[in-house]
Amino acid sequence: NSSAESLDRLYPAVGSTKPPRKRTTSQCKSEPPLLRTSKRTIYTAGRPPWYNEHGTQSKEAFVIGLGGGSASGKTTVATMIIEALDVPWVVLLSMDSFYKVLTKQQQEQAASNDFNFDHPDAFDFDLIIATLKKLKQGKSVKIPIYDFTTHSRKKEWKTLYGANVIIFEGIMAFADKELLKLLDLKIFVDTDSDIRLVRRLRRDISERGRDIEGVIKQYNKFVKPAFDQYIQPTMRLADIVVPRGSGNTVAIDLIVQHVHSQLEEVRASWAALASAHQCHPLPQTLSVLKSTPQVRGMHTIIRNRETSRDEFIFYSKRLMRLLIEHALSLLPFQSCTVQTPQGQDYEGRTYSGKQITGVSILRAGETMEPALRAVCKDVRIGTILIQTNCNTGEPELHYLRLPKDISEDHVILMDCTVSTGAAAMMAVRVLLDHDVPEDKIFLLSLLMAEMGVHSVAYAFPRVKIITTAVDKKVNDLFRIIPGIGNFGDRYFGTDAPPDWSDDEDALST
Repeated sequence: NSSAESLDRLYPAVGSTKPPRKRTTSQCKSEPPLLRTSKRTIYTAGRPPWYNEHGTQSKEAFVIGLGGGSASGKTTVATMIIEALDVPWVVLLSMDSFYKVLTKQQQEQAASNDFNFDHPDAFDFDLIIATLKKLKQGKSVKIPIYDFTTHSRKKEWKTLYGANVIIFEGIMAFADKELLKLLDLKIFVDTDSDIRLVRRLRRDISERGRDIEGVIKQYNKFVKPAFDQYIQPTMRLADIVVPRGSGNTVAIDLIVQHVHSQLEEVRASWAALASAHQCHPLPQTLSVLKSTPQVRGMHTIIRNRETSRDEFIFYSKRLMRLLIEHALSLLPFQSCTVQTPQGQDYEGRTYSGKQITGVSILRAGETMEPALRAVCKDVRIGTILIQTNCNTGEPELHYLRLPKDISEDHVILMDCTVSTGAAAMMAVRVLLDHDVPEDKIFLLSLLMAEMGVHSVAYAFPRVKIITTAVDKKVNDLFRIIPGIGNFGDRYFGTDAPPDWSDDEDALST
């Protein structure tokens, strides 16, 4: 591959009017699933809670591109930005995950330090761009895992979800014109070449099992020339150049202030969504269990603050069973004919879908699983843990485990109470990310507030919402009025914190 072809990928075209600066280039560590700081735990594989009336993100994630030479401190700068931002959901995406799959001949060259990993053609830019586009839109993606000791991709892939902020770092972060269009802020980390060479020696020898001769050979033959030709010229494309890398705290503070201003606009859109559509009639996708004297009597018992825990559990389970049975009656059925033991034909009905899967929003949602198992033979169960941040009121996804091939199933999404609908919306979005059709999602809850019904219905108009009762009000603390109390604490016998919300028993898991 000619140098001209590789430089043609740069945008805008970079000339050679300035003398090249001496720098180095290469890889960095893969992203961690979370980052523990002195203030909090920051999840680097999370999901943003903000969606518009169409069920999509109200604003795309803010993407920071971090470029620079090998061992310039890009990952350290990224970590410092994440710590200073102090937001819960950040995706740290490394370009190192996207090295191309090598041929047998290239594998042999790599083993003898004769393959150029510091050339633009070594990276799968098409996969990088496709992945970043999906992350920017808040969708889930699968990231290849690259093994630097064998110079190959591992068989397993890892799943990442969208976030408020995406940090994409790599030596060729600015070396493709389509990739540059996806970056909202471009930062070039500029560190002295001697420092970077020392860091590279230490890293490749201690972490990647290479000898000093091989590292120096690779540096002189590929790393240094590639930096001068492909990486250093892209410094002019950066919005911000950070000299001295992680030592430049002033530059990092300015970056953090700018990102915070972008996030404030997103938070404002979420607040508007939470209060939208409240004067509209209840949606047609809502199905409420008929309020018979039996149903009304069970609600009287479980809503009574004086009801013992044993009675609360017993009558809650009875309501859950009725709710599940009602939901199953709304599934698609088709006509079928069977023969009775008397040899007569019977015109009946049979479920026309492939399979039914239950997904509970932890922790209260899991109390509905026994009722589902009792009426659905061999039903598969998945779990989602969503907690509401007590400071911001925003839902945060902490854990996810779904059965394989869930995309062809009808999914029963279970949560015992829904007040604002924020957690339910996030859970629905996760199911959509796993290719579950919207009209195959059934949201079940013992009790919902009108606010939550509206939020879910207008965001996802084809999701079926099924409950035993709908209360009209939600107070300033997002508790359903008159409500049922904190379902999880009453069911499991735990104490509710003073600032709990009805939604998904967020703070007591």
